[in-house]
Amino acid sequence: MVKNMQVVVIGASGFVAKNVRNYLSNNNIKLISISRKNFKKFKNETKIITKNYDEKFILPKIKNSYALIHLVGIGKQTTDIDYNLINIEFTQKIVDLCKKSKIKKIVYASGLGVSKNTTLGYFISKYKAERLIVDSNLDYTIFRPSYIVGKNDLFTKYLKKQIKTGQIEIPGSGNYSIQPIFIDDVSKIIFNVITQNKFSKMILDLVGPESISFEKYVREFSRGTNSKIKKIELETVYHEAISNPHSKFGVDDLNLLIGDFKGNFKKLNNISEIKFTSIRKLLKSGSLL
Repeated sequence: MVKNMQVVVIGASGFVAKNVRNYLSNNNIKLISISRKNFKKFKNETKIITKNYDEKFILPKIKNSYALIHLVGIGKQTTDIDYNLINIEFTQKIVDLCKKSKIKKIVYASGLGVSKNTTLGYFISKYKAERLIVDSNLDYTIFRPSYIVGKNDLFTKYLKKQIKTGQIEIPGSGNYSIQPIFIDDVSKIIFNVITQNKFSKMILDLVGPESISFEKYVREFSRGTNSKIKKIELETVYHEAISNPHSKFGVDDLNLLIGDFKGNFKKLNNISEIKFTSIRKLLKSGSLL
């Protein structure tokens, strides 16, 4: 099924997209990668830079593609760019692009904790985006990812920056857990999704095999760096997030952390049939630093 397969990647300049594109390219998938920002091109790849994802410009270039991987999203909204605009309206635009260009399958990155019962604005927008895809009559695989970690993901960059100051700040108790997944595992899974039919019309939690408290993750990550851990009262952190657009954590970042969401790794493991990376072992190896 891989031979002559062409795949479109939307949001190509991001951390996840860069790694997925590299993996697909190395496995002989022909890529058409699209972003608002410039990015490094891999082999077997056509690069498209477009500020507004103009349909007339993009449509002729993506025809005859098998699948589209939708990795555009925002984790913090502003008065200029909000969740509705990016997560809902833009997803509708992508669904329309798929239909008009006869792309058969869409792969979408939603968020861990998304459900029809949510009251959180970020999750509501992601849930509505999911429904647009499910109701589109396209084939789909929707992932609800936890933290996707690797050498240069945003979370890792944040911790590295904190380590340089000699102190890492943890909101609240740090006892809430996360379920990170290694980026190489994510790339393998997405490759399998576009080359195997068994992922058809599925919604899957994209999580690693281990849950770990936020504090434990930070301590393991910074082991050997002599960094101090400082716990900041949640009230203080939330006030900073609400009043400062450049705060270390956004309001929804904090809600996601403290939500302590658990993903269904067993289901993902059973269907993906890959050997997952232990995040604890990855942290102990120091390879993320």
